[in-house]
Amino acid sequence: MDQPVLSDKTQFPTEEIIYSYLGKAKNIWIPFFEYLRENHPDITTEWRYYNDGKNWLMKVTRKKKTVFWLSVLKGTFRITFYFTDRAANAIADSTIPTEMKKQFKEGKRFNKIRGLTVLFKSKKDIESAKTLLSIKLSTK
Repeated sequence: MDQPVLSDKTQFPTEEIIYSYLGKAKNIWIPFFEYLRENHPDITTEWRYYNDGKNWLMKVTRKKKTVFWLSVLKGTFRITFYFTDRAANAIADSTIPTEMKKQFKEGKRFNKIRGLTVLFKSKKDIESAKTLLSIKLSTK
């Protein structure tokens, strides 16, 4: 898998820097974040540098709940949700691609959670992210 590009601890990821890495994927980034702002105004974003991964990640939260983590890659970006088993049926019954369902079902467990990553390659990936966001916000 591609390595995230925001690895300079001294360089905060501004919009200009992010767009320089995204290239054409900026056309996916902008509508995704417009959707978040318009439909989930209570969601907050925060960039943090993590020494363990030597990288900047965006932590997206609602109140105290972490919704997903975002990392920027060259030419794209990805978000990762972490779900408990309570979300398994909703994920299995959702409209997300079969590969994503398989990723969750067969994914490595971290205690009681498993990750599910959306790699943004086209605007249709926004729909998968919306579905997973809905599942995340509706499960406890």
